[in-house]
Amino acid sequence: MAAGGLGRSERKAAERVRRLREEQQRERLRQVSRILRKAAAERSAEESRLLAESEDLVTELQGRRRRREGLKRRLQEVCDDPDELRRKVRELAAAVRNSKHLVVYTGAGISTAACIPDYRGPNGVWTLLQKGQSVSAADLSEAEPTLTHMSIARLHKQKLVQHVVSQNCDGLHLRSGLPRSAISELHGNMYIEVCTSCVPNREYVRVFDVTERTALHRHQTGRACHKCGTQLRDTIVHFGERGTLGQPLNWEAATEAASKADAILCLGSSLKVLKKYPRLWCMTKPPSRRPKLYIVNLQWTPKDDGAALKLHGRCDDVMGLLMQELGLEIPPYSRVL
Repeated sequence: MAAGGLGRSERKAAERVRRLREEQQRERLRQVSRILRKAAAERSAEESRLLAESEDLVTELQGRRRRREGLKRRLQEVCDDPDELRRKVRELAAAVRNSKHLVVYTGAGISTAACIPDYRGPNGVWTLLQKGQSVSAADLSEAEPTLTHMSIARLHKQKLVQHVVSQNCDGLHLRSGLPRSAISELHGNMYIEVCTSCVPNREYVRVFDVTERTALHRHQTGRACHKCGTQLRDTIVHFGERGTLGQPLNWEAATEAASKADAILCLGSSLKVLKKYPRLWCMTKPPSRRPKLYIVNLQWTPKDDGAALKLHGRCDDVMGLLMQELGLEIPPYSRVL
């Protein structure tokens, strides 16, 4: 009993010592942090001595600050001044004219002009959720293709763009008149539901959002195939899921387009998801044989360092200037089919 009691006492004493050391370490960290926030000229001799004795803590705190500042810079929206943007657009126009196989990758940033929120911008869905703020559901059925959507459709019609790979589910590329064969909607289309029992899969293109009853790993829409009676499912690919539908995901065409591309134009995408798809970047090819990359985004992207050109501007502004430079009119959108 005595030996057992002594062991428990020793363990309790050791735990008290451990907690005391941790609290002392936290207090030292707070002290060093407060001192580092002061200008060097404002620090007392005692504070300077404490910093000299705490090299490891100083290095750790300075590293944390650099990471915070780097993250803050990446989230900031930067705009090129008008003259610089026009110069860059002229360079982009030359690349579009000279490209033999141009592929366009689009993200949520091309739809913000249609009042559809982007994902990682200052007021984007992900940004607001990270801050603990609520995100209102918008009725997208009334949204119309933006100047950027209509420009892309015209560029495809002129054979200047061969294929479009989109992360968006809003259906605006199809409404712009872009043919189904020319687009891969990697994360689905909220206006398309399918019967996976019919061969080939039977598609239903709706004028309403088919995802009202669906969610992660729950894709049945509540409607049935008129041919075989099987429950229809949506086409949306959520985070944590792997898309398997041929259409509208159209991975085969996206992969083929990427393999042929000599230039890729990224519009309004943070590229934080797209970068995870090596097939889209020809990573198996030597760097010199990979397509040249042109990026239009207000924020930092993980592909910036490898880009031939980065344009800091809003997609509609850049595409409007590009179409002027190419001498092409942007067709107006019409709801009349």
